[in-house]
Amino acid sequence: MSTTARRIGTETSKTRSALLDAAEGLMLEEGYAAVTSRRTAARAGLKPQLVHYYFRTMDDLFLALLRRRADQGLERQARALDSAQPLWSLWDLSLDLRGTSLTMEFTALANHRKAIQAELSASAERYRAGLLEAFRMVLARYEIDQTQFPPMVCAVLLTSISTFLVIEQATLGMSTGHAETVAFVEDLVRHLEGERLPAADIASVLPIKPERQP
Repeated sequence: MSTTARRIGTETSKTRSALLDAAEGLMLEEGYAAVTSRRTAARAGLKPQLVHYYFRTMDDLFLALLRRRADQGLERQARALDSAQPLWSLWDLSLDLRGTSLTMEFTALANHRKAIQAELSASAERYRAGLLEAFRMVLARYEIDQTQFPPMVCAVLLTSISTFLVIEQATLGMSTGHAETVAFVEDLVRHLEGERLPAADIASVLPIKPERQP
């Protein structure tokens, strides 16, 4: 049977999700090069042939994993915007080590896979667009002059600062200036939203769905 005619497992399958979970774990622990069909299946406790039952190629598996993470990122971004303290929530979201580490691996993989590069670029643009709208709303809420604090610049600064800090810490073990930078940003957020509310207090103001586990 040809590859194009071969049946592919459904996207809602628990087995498919388990394979994606396994691939994500390998990427985080050992890098994208460690993600092979055999190792992915072994980590999921499944037979290797099941990988290609659900994904025609390993690139298809990577694309599925990238799209899943992108969807989760947009979902978390929307929840942050709907929270009682959107700036605190967006800042905390931007410091997600797991998400940044995966993005770094996908960026490295994109240098060798045009399809991954295109999907990574598209998902980044969607996230940036959502962040832009978030800052437009938040700045308007706090009556901040958007000519002095352009929403796009705020969006880029938020993600750039946090991503750079995470990359230095994770890849270089470097933390010089990190505490001071975090304190500076959080002082600005505190000036607008007050002290960060405990999670229980935020939930009592606006119900927030629990984060879906990858």
